[in-house]
Amino acid sequence: MMPLADVKNSRQDNNFKRVILIVLDGVGAGASPDSGDYGDQDAATLQHVAQVAGGLNLPHLEQLGLGHVTSIAGVTKVSSPAGCWGKMAEKSAGKDSVTGHWELTGVVLDRPFAVFPDGFPEAIINAFIDETGLKPLGNIASSGTDILISLGEEHLQTGRPIVYTSTDSVFQIAAHEDVVSPERLYTICRQAEKILHPYNVCRVIARPFRGTDATNFYRTSGRHDFPCKPKSQTVLELLKRKGLNTYAIGKIGDLFAGEGITHSLSTRNNHEGMSRTLTALDEINRGLIMTNLVDFDMLYGHRLDSVGFATALQEFDSWLPELLGKMKSDDLLIITADHGCDPTTSGTDHSREYVPLLLYSAAISVPQNLGIRQSFADVGATVADNFHIALQTGQSFLSNLR
Repeated sequence: MMPLADVKNSRQDNNFKRVILIVLDGVGAGASPDSGDYGDQDAATLQHVAQVAGGLNLPHLEQLGLGHVTSIAGVTKVSSPAGCWGKMAEKSAGKDSVTGHWELTGVVLDRPFAVFPDGFPEAIINAFIDETGLKPLGNIASSGTDILISLGEEHLQTGRPIVYTSTDSVFQIAAHEDVVSPERLYTICRQAEKILHPYNVCRVIARPFRGTDATNFYRTSGRHDFPCKPKSQTVLELLKRKGLNTYAIGKIGDLFAGEGITHSLSTRNNHEGMSRTLTALDEINRGLIMTNLVDFDMLYGHRLDSVGFATALQEFDSWLPELLGKMKSDDLLIITADHGCDPTTSGTDHSREYVPLLLYSAAISVPQNLGIRQSFADVGATVADNFHIALQTGQSFLSNLR
């Protein structure tokens, strides 16, 4: 059982002083109505991971109402959930992390970022050569591990950076840390970012790696994302403008290009993300803490590792009592996701899915079903509503929590 505070709401304005928004990267909850447009009609990340694992042991998420969101092997539909629950459909075009996170904070995109499944056009590569003085290897769509096996040794011999993309709108540059220092690689990425701006490319990603040959190359924790800035104001920017804290943990700072963020802590994995979320609770008294837990997507979804995915979900669940134990009666916890990443379907791409929506606060006296939300932006609208800020997108569900 999770710790439930006995102290009831003593908030002067009947709102929450702190909102903790945790994004479980890639943890979808079943194909959304438009999933067929993306080739994802068979996707159901949580459900399929649970099936492969022979059931999931998630007692604390279960108590928050996860079993009411969708049918998941091993997760029961408890009769009296401790939190509110629902699921959300994505309104934006696309299914990448930036699009999902932006929509969670109130930015809805009407066209997807550009993708280059056959590699980048000659004009981009020539501009890259002119700007950096480097002729890249690759320029193909590939997984990050496969590209190192195929081109890593040639990179060591020539010093030429490896450029590649994926099914996402990304321009990735891989370089061995002994050949191109991470600092130099970041400079090259910033140069590429300027070149790509007119092409509607979502992110440039630095992918430093180490190892001696194709048998043992590995990507280091020096990854750094250089995304374009949000197309319109996010709730993060509005909160910061009002003088409130916006604490970004994990890759949140990168996904928003630092816009609207007062504090930022990078992380290497879920464990650091969870630990630094607790640190943030010790450091701010009012505002938003937004955490991305990346392992579900990066380590397990894209690598088609259902068992690892299941283990990571159970590790997150076992950590929840510690988080809830640090929360005050006027704190609100929101747990959701940015897209799906079903490891059981063909390919390694993200999947267009509903995402779960779970909320908990000791101040919620009547937990309830929040239904199927038509946009992730309902989260941003709720955060804005809580702090008396006007956001132009989304439908707040704050009134349901009072």
